[in-house]
Amino acid sequence: MDATPAAPGTAPLLIACALGIEHLALRGAGRGSDGAPGPVTVLRTGMGPKHAQRAVAEALGDGRNRDAAVIASGFCAGLAPGMHPGDLVVADETRGPWGTTRCTGTEVLVAALIRALPGRTVHTGPLTGSAHVVRGQERSELAATGAIAVDMESAATLHAALGAGPRPVAAVRVVVDAPEHELVRIGTVRGGISAFRVLRAVLPAFHEWHRSLLLPRR
Repeated sequence: MDATPAAPGTAPLLIACALGIEHLALRGAGRGSDGAPGPVTVLRTGMGPKHAQRAVAEALGDGRNRDAAVIASGFCAGLAPGMHPGDLVVADETRGPWGTTRCTGTEVLVAALIRALPGRTVHTGPLTGSAHVVRGQERSELAATGAIAVDMESAATLHAALGAGPRPVAAVRVVVDAPEHELVRIGTVRGGISAFRVLRAVLPAFHEWHRSLLLPRR
């Protein structure tokens, strides 16, 4: 877990991811770069919903992060036809065994990502959770529910975050695996698309979303 020190009068941001490669892409946020408006913690939870739920609950139990806004991020599998590796997914809700969690400031995140990554396709819709890697027929079955992407940690992360108290929550994922581009492993992403670079480039958008939460409400 990487973190900037807390500063008086600033609201913290917790960015949760599962994999080491995701953490490597995102941990620059913990240096206060790209205009972060407050302290930022980048948390590697480990793979799977149980690890994510436990790690996020523990992180938010720390006084430093008790009131943090939370973003679940990393890679995902796309479910919608026409998706490509390197596309972005901004969840308007996450779905898991606990039900549906609505996300905060989806439009702000989408607009910020379009500015941060011009030309990159951004998809918005439900992001569903799974306890395992989804392939083949199961992918089609999940798509039939209206979900546009699936990953193992986002739903658990946001559920745990709200279980620790009310706060803004969001989920942003980079597609590495899509219906017409099914991959054996993340390391097979080639052909001019680098999911790592895309994930690294989302940080300014995360900071813009975070900053928007601190503005006075009218």
